[in-house]
Amino acid sequence: MGELNRREAMGVLGAVSAVASLASSPTQAEAGLLHPSQSRRGVFGKLTGARAAVAALQAECVRGVFGIPGAQNNEFWDAMKSAGLPYLLCTHEASASVMADAAARVTGEVGVFSVIPGPGLTNAMTGIGEALLDSIPIVGLVTDVDRRRGAPIGQVHSLANADLLRPITKGVFVVRHQAEIPNAIHEAFRLARCGEPGPVGVLIPYVFLTMSWDYEGIIPPPHPLAFDEHAYQRAVGLLADRRQRVGIYAGLGCQYATPQLAAVAELLQAPVATSVSGKGAISDNHPLAVGWGYGAQATRAAEKRFKDVDIVLAVGVRFSEVSTAGYALPKDHQIIHVDINANTLGKNVQTAACVHADAQLFFDRLLADASRVSRPPCPPLWKKIKTDRDVDRAQHAVPIIEQCVDPMYFLTQLRCQLGPEELFFVDVTASTHWASESVEVPGPRRYFAPADNQSMGWAIPAAIAGQWIRPDRRVACVTGDGCFLMSAMEMSTAARMGLPVKFFVLDDGAYHYMQMLQEPVYRRTTATELAQIDYAAFAQSLGLSYNPIAHNIEVAGGIARALAIPGPVLTRVVVSYEGREIRWLSALKASYLKHSTTDQKVRLATRAV
Repeated sequence: MGELNRREAMGVLGAVSAVASLASSPTQAEAGLLHPSQSRRGVFGKLTGARAAVAALQAECVRGVFGIPGAQNNEFWDAMKSAGLPYLLCTHEASASVMADAAARVTGEVGVFSVIPGPGLTNAMTGIGEALLDSIPIVGLVTDVDRRRGAPIGQVHSLANADLLRPITKGVFVVRHQAEIPNAIHEAFRLARCGEPGPVGVLIPYVFLTMSWDYEGIIPPPHPLAFDEHAYQRAVGLLADRRQRVGIYAGLGCQYATPQLAAVAELLQAPVATSVSGKGAISDNHPLAVGWGYGAQATRAAEKRFKDVDIVLAVGVRFSEVSTAGYALPKDHQIIHVDINANTLGKNVQTAACVHADAQLFFDRLLADASRVSRPPCPPLWKKIKTDRDVDRAQHAVPIIEQCVDPMYFLTQLRCQLGPEELFFVDVTASTHWASESVEVPGPRRYFAPADNQSMGWAIPAAIAGQWIRPDRRVACVTGDGCFLMSAMEMSTAARMGLPVKFFVLDDGAYHYMQMLQEPVYRRTTATELAQIDYAAFAQSLGLSYNPIAHNIEVAGGIARALAIPGPVLTRVVVSYEGREIRWLSALKASYLKHSTTDQKVRLATRAV
């Protein structure tokens, strides 16, 4: 069967046979996402559509559902309560999809949200888009208006909801009879996991939620894993030349194959860099780990070590605009690109070989072919990496910005005070790229940031969901003052539920990220000054504790105080961005100038004069 494009809408779903005919290739997440105790038994017995939907979610071992009840899905929410399926009420539907996204990132399972049609869906679209571009498996249960023949026109929320979902999901399953509800949900989970993971929509007209049916079904088996044997042999042929030094660039697709990644790195004696989404795929304590990226935007350790590399083995990663700082990568490497999505292979970079394969299968095969590709241990390389990383760590840990708090210094101090298993959420701020450099993690699913849709305000609801789904972990959320304005009311959910998230707001009174992008081009800034917020009063009004940090000397004690206070805490960190380089931004500017047309360069020069 042909490959399924992740952005290709799958259209209206009718009979169960049509559901079962849809196929695609899965990632290794397919097996890992299924709970060990999950039965293949599906939904059985006479149930209402709402109870059948809940039973299907329970059969998929869903830990909880995020969202807001409304006129068209009250029946479903009541069924969740009756069946004991956990749910979390949020303050805005935009948070519902983000929370499902975060739950998926934290657990490695499929996240689920439930919203009404119309404004409920349109509000949730930003989070759905983030999950699409960041390859996160979520399922959105969206109720719909009555679409049956003869249904009245002018129903409330009667937008073209299926058409809204199709461009931002891997597929949409439209239920046309209450009998289809469980199978549509099971197929949505199957599709969300398979191939490159991503969001899937299930659209259920609300009239079917109260209608009964005698159900009898099973959960469909996972799709087979993709592996292109011919392309694999081509890649092994390149790696077999032991004169060629190898570096590994690991993305999110490697998060489900961390032991294999470390073993392959040792087999090839290859330094390992990760994308932002791939952070944790290899422990930062591993002697071959060099940090994130491998160009001028990366950690200095990664940039230096990859200058000595001939072949870049890029696995489970896209060479996206954000991860490459505007495609600012070195051009002097042979690149072997391995990915579960055939449509991303060889894009944005010139490749020597492209392998359509699941990351873990690829690594397992390389380990089985060790005799063909192995390199002898290289202690001098380990020593160079350690020296490089120690230099980076020392530079990050010393405050350079003196007038208030140095964000890089704050991030390193926060990382030091959080335990290795704690969850670290970072929003879209000027400090995001400093966090990529300085926040080190010992394994997967500990560091989270919106990578490719760059949704400001993402981290606040994401951190709340992370804390709710993993109450055994401590959760820190680093956001900016601009991001705070977009989703701050969601902190009321943390207060209402007693979720002890530690929120740190980096406050400089402006959209400083935009100022950094505007000023070099226009020699001025526009629409970037923010309102002054009384954070203490805001925290008190929502029931959060308040904790200010205004100077570098207060950072260590202020972080310790925030972590020690029970319950959710809002900490205002007064920061400045003047005086420390953001390597990602410097690389972006250099890339922009390099790729600018003559007219654009003349325009920039004229403005400068």
